Amino acid sequence: MTRALEDEGREKTADRLLKSSAGKFYDPEVDIDWGAPLPEGGLYQLEHRCSLYGTHLWDRLTPEQRVELGKHELASIASNGIFFEVLLMQLLLKEVYNSDPTTRHVQYALTEIADECRHSTMFARFVERVGAPPYGPVKIVHRLGKLLPFIGYGPALYGSILVAEEVLDRLQRESMADEGIQPLVRMVNRIHVLEEARHVTFAREEVLRRTPKLSKAELGYQRWLIASVSFAITRSLINPQVYKAVGLRPREAWETALANPHFQETIRWAGERIMGFLTEAGLVGAPGMGLWRKSFLLAK
Repeated sequence: MTRALEDEGREKTADRLLKSSAGKFYDPEVDIDWGAPLPEGGLYQLEHRCSLYGTHLWDRLTPEQRVELGKHELASIASNGIFFEVLLMQLLLKEVYNSDPTTRHVQYALTEIADECRHSTMFARFVERVGAPPYGPVKIVHRLGKLLPFIGYGPALYGSILVAEEVLDRLQRESMADEGIQPLVRMVNRIHVLEEARHVTFAREEVLRRTPKLSKAELGYQRWLIASVSFAITRSLINPQVYKAVGLRPREAWETALANPHFQETIRWAGERIMGFLTEAGLVGAPGMGLWRKSFLLAK
């Protein structure tokens, strides 16, 4: 494919996504009733997706504690979502900084940044509304995150976006279809799923355009980078401090969760579609295979 044809295809995709964004988007400040009551007994997270489900610690929890744990785990996921979306916005801004702003490609990147700003605000409002702490990532991940805008670029940049977005997307789609889940959670999920579908299309096409152009050495770096970021993403979803909310010791509970086959399978299931795509695109391979397995996105 010639450069002109490639640029034309990229511009057509971006133009279509810009029109879709203009035609259907949400403003969480007005489209969500933040003052609506939270129905008593309503779930915040499907029980079989809780990190301790099926373990001896889960068996010790009362039904009320299980609901509470689900609430705090979801608050952790939401606050970590803000952390990763802030990193994503920095990476996209770096792309914009070095590109022609008159192209539809850059204009859609700016539109996506605007979407992510609203999503981050929405997640923050959600954490505030349910009365949970803004857990965020553990300190080491927070510190290492400062490096990503400097070392992250190329198809691994877009691939990492896809891992974060598509893992969350699959969990949210399952949750928003269940009437036992809190209405607020279902609405937040619905908004995020709708708008992230455009972001996923944008990122997937960039991965497919850029990966075949990599040299052997560059491909190795890109594989290591995306595996490292993906490991940080899956390990950051649940901050160990959430377990204090139900009277459990964070270290013991977190170690139990990491060894829990149900939790490992949840991560693998959530990442199943994106892992298939990244494998076919060539971004899954040495030297990152050990990290992929430790992330639970690939079976051991």
